[in-house]
Amino acid sequence: MADKSILELMKELLAECSDAVYQSINVYGHACMLIYMPSIVDTLSLQEFVSTPLKSEANSEPDWPGFLERLDHGSAFAVPYIKAYQADRAVELVVSGNAVLSVDGLPYVYYFEITHYQKRTVSESQNELVVIGPQEAFIEDVQTNLSLLRHKIKHADLKTKHFSIGKYTKTDVYLVYIEGLCKPEILTEFTEKLENITIDGVLGISIIAEQIKKGQYSPFPIFQYTERPDSVAASLMEGRVGVLQDGTPSALLTPVTFFSLLQSSEDYYQSFYAGSWIRLVRFFFSVVSMLLPSLYVAITTFHSQIIPSDLLLTIAAARENIPFSALMEALIMELTFEALREAGTRIPKPVGQTVSIIGGIVIGQAAVQAGIVSAPMVIVVSITGIASYIIPHLELGLTFRLLRFVLLVFGGTMGLLGVFVAAFVIYAHLANLKSFGTPYLQPVAPLVFQDWKDTILRVPSSFMTKRSTSFTNSKNEKRQKQK
Repeated sequence: MADKSILELMKELLAECSDAVYQSINVYGHACMLIYMPSIVDTLSLQEFVSTPLKSEANSEPDWPGFLERLDHGSAFAVPYIKAYQADRAVELVVSGNAVLSVDGLPYVYYFEITHYQKRTVSESQNELVVIGPQEAFIEDVQTNLSLLRHKIKHADLKTKHFSIGKYTKTDVYLVYIEGLCKPEILTEFTEKLENITIDGVLGISIIAEQIKKGQYSPFPIFQYTERPDSVAASLMEGRVGVLQDGTPSALLTPVTFFSLLQSSEDYYQSFYAGSWIRLVRFFFSVVSMLLPSLYVAITTFHSQIIPSDLLLTIAAARENIPFSALMEALIMELTFEALREAGTRIPKPVGQTVSIIGGIVIGQAAVQAGIVSAPMVIVVSITGIASYIIPHLELGLTFRLLRFVLLVFGGTMGLLGVFVAAFVIYAHLANLKSFGTPYLQPVAPLVFQDWKDTILRVPSSFMTKRSTSFTNSKNEKRQKQK
């Protein structure tokens, strides 16, 4: 094994790879071998900058020592190339989209970074739509995503750290941050966690988030997912760090707070009056989406005396022939709504939204007419479902949907006391939760009045002259201003 050349070892490792190409070119009587996979290599560049120069050498005056010298000095080809000394490393480069050149008699190979993967063009965001503001979104190619980010932040302090994660996938992952703005302890901790990930493969950025989150079992997200380059750029300028992964059209941002997850990029593209009003509406209906069903069930079951008489008579008349308790009625409707929501997501887009809307109307009307559920319950569940769509970030929305059932059970079995106890436990959990050292409820708990200018309301940008202390600190900001 030790007597075998690096080319022979590479051929053994690539023995069952039928798509690997071995192109032999004779230069001054010495065999040179190009090894590549045409499906992931830019064959035009390979032909123009590598194959053609090699063939030109073969047709010129014999000068083998001079050719080897030009190879070592990096002047033999018009494209840059690097040496690789191990066969397994050379094979890894081939299957990653590089072309490898083996030269007769040399114990190493040269490789050319001329990768060409199939990728879609940059399109508008599908999940984070805005009326005003940039429409472009990330795609699955990480280099394109980095270029979109560099286009937003044209500064040398925008730094990137590269990681290759996954035993088999060797996925390219980039940690991005602005030097001097992010907290060094966050950067150090995040870097260590990325370096310590040991996994067979990474096919989605959520897998990285799950690996980093090991040991934390909170239902609330400590990361923010976004497919918008402008959102990532704005977050980096706040002092946060981001993760871009090859093969995923989304970025990962951290640290986050509860209030940052309820903000949308469009808040900043509109006037502060409109942005503040929309944000207030969003906060209100976010609470409604989690509490309304449990409050309705608790009040109608245990505390009907606090309902106005006319409304109570209307609800009682609607529930007169319903065979289920208010709790079972709510659970049936909520589960049905969740099924319709999931079905609308899985059905092809042209008919998915239509099916989910019409299905909800038809099933709700039929259920009321059949006496299975009451009309007020259909209204409550419908308002709750609509309110849940107002939450701009999917992970937080899923958490609210999950906790809605927990609160519903407490409200249906213990009344308002159960709802208040469950809500207090959730609040206590949020008050103790941290996202990479940042309190989840900052600037409310702990109180930081300076950051209230961009929490529930959005004041004019002329008043927001200091960065939020949730993600950066005064020392970092001062250092950045001095630069």
